[in-house]
Amino acid sequence: MHYSLLDLAPVPEGSGVRQAIANSVALSQAAEAAGYTRHWLAEHHNMPGIASSATSILIGHIAAATTRIRVGSGGVMLPNHAPLVIAEQFGTLAEIHGDRIDLGLGRAPGTDMETARALRRHMSQQDTFPQDVLELLAYLGPVEDGQRVRAFPGMNTRVPVWILGSSLYGAQLAAHLGLPYAFASHFAPEMLEEAGHVYRTSFQPSEFLEKPHFMVAMNVFAAETDREAEFIRTSSILGFAKLRQGQPGPLPAPVERLEDHLPPDWIAAAQSRLVVSATGSEATVTAKLGELIERYAPDEVIVNAQIWDHAARVRSVEIAARALRSHGALAAA
Repeated sequence: MHYSLLDLAPVPEGSGVRQAIANSVALSQAAEAAGYTRHWLAEHHNMPGIASSATSILIGHIAAATTRIRVGSGGVMLPNHAPLVIAEQFGTLAEIHGDRIDLGLGRAPGTDMETARALRRHMSQQDTFPQDVLELLAYLGPVEDGQRVRAFPGMNTRVPVWILGSSLYGAQLAAHLGLPYAFASHFAPEMLEEAGHVYRTSFQPSEFLEKPHFMVAMNVFAAETDREAEFIRTSSILGFAKLRQGQPGPLPAPVERLEDHLPPDWIAAAQSRLVVSATGSEATVTAKLGELIERYAPDEVIVNAQIWDHAARVRSVEIAARALRSHGALAAA
């Protein structure tokens, strides 16, 4: 089992995009030192609290500031883009940074429908995601006889492609194509167990992967004490509730009492989306991660940490690494 890091490049309340990007660079450097295998960034649009909308640019920036850790997308929302453009972008990244680039692909828009229309210009009712994935894989592989459209850069870079999802659809597609699969259980936990079963039992070996590789996203809020960890976690709950209320904004500062800021039903709704989580001191987080690992048996854990204070976020990521290694997770060489 390996361990990796998911990063939405959060813009903390009271700060700005420039600082958020600097924080992500520093976080990646800390994650590299702590043995994380990957640092993935997620594509979102029209969200003032997320600085990773130009995902490939930020990936290149972070890869240039690190030396070993793999940097990639978790994910690029492929319906927003022409497959050829993504092949060229990630092919360019691979030519610059070598075999350190990952390409995780999602099917959702990563935004509201009005913004999706602004991104895509012409919305289609037809789901072409499987065909687009195949087209992208072809651009990143060797040139076939008679292939007239090629990705320069891109061809023969063989950038590893992952399928991301929060339902059985992605699990089935990843299994059919013989690709690694990452489940977004950090915010959509309902079908995690079933998706893992479907993926593993229907997996077809391919030129890309001999056996299934199932990544599970887990929220980790770790601190010196349980109380401090619960405090830093409130930012994530407040941010999630505001997003669901149609009021996206910077990542809120933590609060002592959630009930002073949100009605009980909103607190419960937000917490229900964050059940695949470990919150507490190092001992508490270690025990909870052990329960999650035993239940879902992931091949890889990807840690999500939406924490307002940058120093607290770095500490949480470092504690999570130690906790995961205590359960046999392997630090990257």
